[in-house]
Amino acid sequence: MTASVPDAARLSPEALVAALRELEPRTAAVLIRRLVERRPLTECAAWYGNSRDAFSVLLLRSALALAHQLGLSVRPPESPEEATAWERMLAVAVEKDTAPVPVPLAPIAWLCRRMHELGPDVEAALARAAAADAESPGRAREEWLRRLAVAALLALTAWLYWSRPPEPEPRPERRMRSPERR
Repeated sequence: MTASVPDAARLSPEALVAALRELEPRTAAVLIRRLVERRPLTECAAWYGNSRDAFSVLLLRSALALAHQLGLSVRPPESPEEATAWERMLAVAVEKDTAPVPVPLAPIAWLCRRMHELGPDVEAALARAAAADAESPGRAREEWLRRLAVAALLALTAWLYWSRPPEPEPRPERRMRSPERR
């Protein structure tokens, strides 16, 4: 086992939340849906409109990104064959602690197991962080700036509408004489 495996086992919900919030939204959502909310693999795959295998690819890539964000010593798969094997092994390792995993995949498996184990605590910490963001002065300022921008756009639209030049008078239709009447 590598030195980073015990570190993954000691991660707190707050550390996991901080790392999740630094990831790209879709990457974090994949991990939250599968590990924090403890949804089955087939349900997650259906949610994203993917096959089980395609979702396993997303899960492995997301777990690698989280491990890098946390500063764990991990390496990506070195070949497509290794990646395919890791995807399948990680999908099983999340549910089953005794599932065998290769040494390079062990820190990622430990991290996923830890998130799965702390799911409700991480979910509560995510909710607290979202509430704190919603109540922060920066968020209130952002909301007021957004409202000001909408009001400015409405005022500009109204000014452009009322200051437009008048429409030209329609030209009267000219009657053409038919060639027979000449």
